[in-house]
Amino acid sequence: MLVMDLMTHSSSFLLPTDSRPSLTYALVILNQQLPRFTPLLWKHAQLRLCADGGANRVYDELPQLFPHENPLDVRNRYKPDLIKGDMDSIRTEVRDFYASLGTKVVDESHDQDTTDLHKCVAYICDLTPDQDKSNLCILVAGALGGRFDHEAGNINVLYRFSNMRIILLSDDCLIHLLPKTHHHEIYIQSSVEGPHCGLIPVGRPSGKTSTTGLQWDLHDTEMSFGGLVSTSNIAKASKITVRSDSDLLWTISIKKQVQKIPSEV
Repeated sequence: MLVMDLMTHSSSFLLPTDSRPSLTYALVILNQQLPRFTPLLWKHAQLRLCADGGANRVYDELPQLFPHENPLDVRNRYKPDLIKGDMDSIRTEVRDFYASLGTKVVDESHDQDTTDLHKCVAYICDLTPDQDKSNLCILVAGALGGRFDHEAGNINVLYRFSNMRIILLSDDCLIHLLPKTHHHEIYIQSSVEGPHCGLIPVGRPSGKTSTTGLQWDLHDTEMSFGGLVSTSNIAKASKITVRSDSDLLWTISIKKQVQKIPSEV
């Protein structure tokens, strides 16, 4: 029997204090409605990037999360380190505002073969030494909702960078890849996520998938579109285990009580 390495997963970045300090977080903001807990993700992250029009979202929507503060104070406090993309969406005044604060702006309009998220993830990968990549986790805010082709492109980035930890986030749920090269332990943060969850084979069928800790566990189960897909499952245990002969998407709901943090960052 092939012995696979273990990969562990936790959504502790949704907690005010991250219980997994061994991970280094980078945050990418996309041009979709920001989750209400974006300031919490911002606090955990050591590097913050906006993908093109994601800068508009930071400029417009973050002040709305702090209605009792001066919008300019909020914008000065939440300054991205980098804005990168093909620059077809960012407003000129937003670009100029952050550039004046020292944000690096990288125009890659010459590259129309990759998405803005792909460009940002590639930048983070190039910036991170190989020995540190196993401790890196890229959080992507505003990755779900809106146009389906954008969502599909974001999911494709998970597969194109399957050796990286990348988590797509919206107000309602998160998605990340469980690569077939490992077996997986997912530690459920029940105060902020669940119980609804799913395991979805995208790209190719799964001949055998086995789990523990779910309401409807899989036992060497075959999954494919047109057949069985484990959607609308329920996380019953604090630890879910997954083994599969195919890459799978893991998704779990995020509870509404997850809130932003106080204004200090």
